[in-house]
Amino acid sequence: MESIAISKVRPNSDNPRYIKDEKFKKLVQSLRDFPEMANARPIVVNQEMVALGGNMRLKAMQEAGWSEVPVQVVDWSEEKQREFIIKDNVGFGDWDWDELANTWETEELTEWGMDVWRPEEDVDYSILDEEDVDDQLKDMADGVKKAIQIEFEPDHYEEAYQLVKFWRDQDAYVGKMILDFLKAEKNKL
Repeated sequence: MESIAISKVRPNSDNPRYIKDEKFKKLVQSLRDFPEMANARPIVVNQEMVALGGNMRLKAMQEAGWSEVPVQVVDWSEEKQREFIIKDNVGFGDWDWDELANTWETEELTEWGMDVWRPEEDVDYSILDEEDVDDQLKDMADGVKKAIQIEFEPDHYEEAYQLVKFWRDQDAYVGKMILDFLKAEKNKL
């Protein structure tokens, strides 16, 4: 790894991954708040100083006014470079939402750029009154990350945890099951 003038590093115009608008602003801010992070994850560049990994971080560093940038220069074939661009941006893992909810504060995660659950007051329960919920859910879910948060009383946590674990193990669509359950409970009222 070495540190070079940011003007010598070129963004990769062929990189299919991008971050825009509010998320890009959060990335810029994260680099301003925690610049040491860049040394732990340098921009990966080829021999021509074109970014292969960290293309958006490079743009965020430019936006933040950095004059130098840490880079890792690689000497790979064109095929390996193209493969790296994709593999470096693929998210192979999933978040353990229970661990996140129990270990970190929502505000902190949001500030760091993560999309997390919304407070209860932002939830519109009136959809449960509609007859054709499935079509509305499809419209609402268009472009939205598929996540749901349900709060349980502390004395029901273990049962709720086991229920969610069961649904995940079945590779089931948990949101639909929860909505069906809520509708059934509402009908009992």
